[in-house]
Amino acid sequence: MTGGTGNVGRLVVEQLVAAGVDVRVMSRRPRPDRPGGVEVVPGDLAEPDSLGPALRGVDRMYLFPYAATAPQVVALAARAGVRRIVTLSSGAVTTGYDTNFHLPVEQAVEASGLEWTHVRPGEFMLNTLWLWGLSIRAERVVRDPFPDWAGHPVHERDIADVATVALLGEGHEHRAYTLNGPAWISRREQIQSIAGAIGADIRLEVVTPARARELYLAQGGFAAASADFLTGFESYSGVDEPVVDEPVVDAPADTSLTTAQDVTGRPARTFAAWARDHAGDFR
Repeated sequence: MTGGTGNVGRLVVEQLVAAGVDVRVMSRRPRPDRPGGVEVVPGDLAEPDSLGPALRGVDRMYLFPYAATAPQVVALAARAGVRRIVTLSSGAVTTGYDTNFHLPVEQAVEASGLEWTHVRPGEFMLNTLWLWGLSIRAERVVRDPFPDWAGHPVHERDIADVATVALLGEGHEHRAYTLNGPAWISRREQIQSIAGAIGADIRLEVVTPARARELYLAQGGFAAASADFLTGFESYSGVDEPVVDEPVVDAPADTSLTTAQDVTGRPARTFAAWARDHAGDFR
């Protein structure tokens, strides 16, 4: 497991352990407090030469995306005897917006000749926690420039479910699974769901894209790293773009977007369910 301590990877680890599978997690900062059945070894995707101990004896690999060294990492995995790689990718590859983050990793995996499955989630429901959690906890307010922007955000547990199925099951070779949430939902509606989950009113304050960018940069973390893209100053691939007014996003006529249910057979989790799962993070 690479990325085994991340928001999706840790959930994959939980499921593999529950299935009775021996799991090895590679981490830049190994911690000993892992559940039984999990071996933790040091390693860094940015330094392929460090991967030897992590790859030894491994049959299947969950690959966190790191484009700079993907060809070397995949080549090392093949030489070590890995036969299947499940890649955490992005729905932006499906739409064509991602050309330099996840796509090169997918291409390296496909060129290896190994069995592969790409898991391509769209927008994470978790993004709302990383963007709004601080202000909701402190002030019960969300400051957002595009409250009526809408999409199909996906629960991180649905992503992990699909990755686990692809790692353990058969019939998923050479497949790319684009994962959406089960419902078209605006940011305004997402805020309402969070308010319902925590049992408190949350005030929505509509701000300009420039002001939102300032707030995200000051907040740090995911918000700062994504500030230009989220506020319309930059494209997904990092190209400067003119700032526009609130995007016009109509509900799609095609309601057959793929979800985790297409792979797992279980209904995809709703945003309301996600908000209940994370209510404690917003209180």
